[in-house]
Amino acid sequence: MKHLTEEELAQLFSTPMFQAIGEVADQLGFHCYAVGGYVRDLFLERPSKDIDCVVVDPQQDTSVADGPGIRVAQALGKRLGRGAHVSVFRNFGTAQVKWNGQEVEFVGARRESYSHDSRKPIVEDGTLEDDLDRRDFTINALAYCLTSQGLVDGKRLVDRFGGLLDMEDGLIATPLDPDITFSDDPLRMMRCIRFATQLRFQIEDETQDALSRNAERIKIISQERIIDELNKIMLSPTPSIGFVELSRCGLLPLIFPEVAALEGVEVRNGRAHKDNFYHTLEVLDNVAKTTQALPLGGDGEGFLWLRWAALLHDIGKPRSKRWEEKVGWTFHNHNYIGQKMVAPIFRRMKLPLDERMAYVEKLVGLHMRPIAIADDVVTDSAVRRLLFEAGEDIDDLMILCEADITSKNQQKKQRFLDNFQLVREKLADLQARDNYRTWQNPITGEEIMETFGLKPCREIGVLKQAVKDAIWDSVIPNDHEAARQFMLQKAKEMGLVPITR
Repeated sequence: MKHLTEEELAQLFSTPMFQAIGEVADQLGFHCYAVGGYVRDLFLERPSKDIDCVVVDPQQDTSVADGPGIRVAQALGKRLGRGAHVSVFRNFGTAQVKWNGQEVEFVGARRESYSHDSRKPIVEDGTLEDDLDRRDFTINALAYCLTSQGLVDGKRLVDRFGGLLDMEDGLIATPLDPDITFSDDPLRMMRCIRFATQLRFQIEDETQDALSRNAERIKIISQERIIDELNKIMLSPTPSIGFVELSRCGLLPLIFPEVAALEGVEVRNGRAHKDNFYHTLEVLDNVAKTTQALPLGGDGEGFLWLRWAALLHDIGKPRSKRWEEKVGWTFHNHNYIGQKMVAPIFRRMKLPLDERMAYVEKLVGLHMRPIAIADDVVTDSAVRRLLFEAGEDIDDLMILCEADITSKNQQKKQRFLDNFQLVREKLADLQARDNYRTWQNPITGEEIMETFGLKPCREIGVLKQAVKDAIWDSVIPNDHEAARQFMLQKAKEMGLVPITR
């Protein structure tokens, strides 16, 4: 945390945007404050483009239809000129101004009250104090006065609840009673854990206890709101922090029972399996650490879906767990079971049911393949099959699988990593010789039907698979003519005869 003086703060708030906001609010006779995350992040030295402003009308003039927030936004838009875009949301009493890459949200100061079965508040006009009282956490209840009037105790910085001290101590705490804060709006419980994860802060003891007492209240929150916070946890530098906190307070079984089911160790005849929950979190952190140094691409989501694949890679283990007297605990086919679980999880949690889900399914289904190869003799045939099946996602699959090596036996771990390097070298060699990432079977079902006069039947799939296996195992080269001759020979063995024309 950076300790900013009054002079340093004044300098930070002397930009053309803030000066314009202060001047138009002064002209209208309003008090205007920058509040919340933007002020917080100045002290934490985190980049922040979005600005929230609370506008107070000291006269409380209700004769004007639009509230003070909307009126300041409209006046600001005129002041900034043609480059500014103003959006007004009268139903919510808010307005937004976009200008020069910045977004400023304006709202009139308000106080809120809640009913037990909804997080939608009853909103009334209020004072600055009312508005700060309703904030979720002390570190988000900071305000900075942008106008000539409206200073509190002669100071521009308003910190009613010791947010600066909590930032210095690395604490997440609520301004008021945490039970009321979380019961009124249960989404704040997810935000509490998200901030603790992103900032690597501790949750204050009373606030932590209130999370546990109010966990069941999360059931009134829409899945879309929950997943938005969960994705922010996933994209944090160390996402395991959030999942440990979700488990600790009892939220995880309510929002993600499949991951909660991974936790725990069963012992039989003195033999135990590893705790798959903490193993999964270690894999997730390994992926996060690896991908932070890589370019994020243009989708704005970074490696979010690779992290989802890491979180779900062992999701099938609770269903596949068996005890075998000779070998102990086994999890046979957990990758295939987990692959089938992905779609129901994405559907229930309102995650995208498109190529992003298919990507996660693929990586979960394939994540054991490189490990199996690296545990044996690394043959061209095995690596070629892996490349064919992974296609364009082979690099991400290798990141996941290397992250999955969490053995505490350093000698065993190094052997796997060395073999993974050999797998990567063979992958690069095969890719240089032929573009296997976008490989397609040179023999199509249509060609088989046309050659033998067949309608859709089992034999078509058998022939296509035989050609594919022959190419993957280097029995024949990867070209159409060789594949066609092999198909004709295999068909002859099956009793199929080409039609004559």
